[in-house]
Amino acid sequence: MTEYRASFDAAVSFSNGGDLAVHGFRVDLPAHDVGEAEIAALFIASLGLLMTDSVELSNTRVFAEAHKGTRGGPSDHRSVPATATGRLVELSHVIRAGLTTYPGLPGPVITPYQTRQASRQYYAPGTEFAIDQLTLVGNTGTYLDTPFHRYPDGADLSAISLEQTVDLPAVVVRVADAQGGIDVGALAALDAGGAAVLLHTGDDARFGAPAYSQGRHFLTRAGASWLVDHGAALVGIDALNIDDTDDAERPAHSLLLAAGIPIVEHLTGLGQLPPTGARFTAVPLRIEATGTIPVRAFARLPEWAAAIIA
Repeated sequence: MTEYRASFDAAVSFSNGGDLAVHGFRVDLPAHDVGEAEIAALFIASLGLLMTDSVELSNTRVFAEAHKGTRGGPSDHRSVPATATGRLVELSHVIRAGLTTYPGLPGPVITPYQTRQASRQYYAPGTEFAIDQLTLVGNTGTYLDTPFHRYPDGADLSAISLEQTVDLPAVVVRVADAQGGIDVGALAALDAGGAAVLLHTGDDARFGAPAYSQGRHFLTRAGASWLVDHGAALVGIDALNIDDTDDAERPAHSLLLAAGIPIVEHLTGLGQLPPTGARFTAVPLRIEATGTIPVRAFARLPEWAAAIIA
């Protein structure tokens, strides 16, 4: 289903005095043939403006683009029931032998511990089993970071509760058009409290290739601090690292994990999710004294978003 947005300049006057001018503002549209009066109403609703006297639009342009979740717009589904009942969407990468997740880290090694042929001596004719042995670092594929990953006294994988990683309301932040750091400006309109905030950068298209580490997106220190202050339950990203890897202090990891907020890195497929309304799950294994581990990350769509998946 094709989604549409509008770009425009606007001049607003208020009945109690004062005015506001914006240039190149964008809102989600319910259809491509929406008139300027409805676009103006969506603009006012998106900013929550009160006591507006007049709104004049100019340079209006309607174009096909995925909805960003404009407040009060067609993809703002804050009233959706807690349990989504639509289709499941895969959000994790396949792990295979030799996979490059992060430059410099070893790829996984997958070898047979017991082959099918060797197992036949233990079972009835026609019965056989394979048991494989995996050697991998915790930071492989799509994985979850716990506070123990950053802090020696932080909660490890065995201490992460199901409530922290299962069936969380998902809020998707579209930042593919931006460059570099994801700052407060990209987050300020979010209802992040208790949500899995998923940063959709589009970098996952380059996963496993050298270009994955080039022109990468990341969460800024200020952005991480904002998510902590606004009660995010989990933060995920489909990029090389949630931090700017040139910053040795790793402020996003440091702030989020200090607040007990799990991080899921190297997600994929976030473009299939609506801005709000889906439910996110990424459950790690329960392992003591370990801070990171691959997860099977996925989301369940609400029924109204089923048409998003082609």
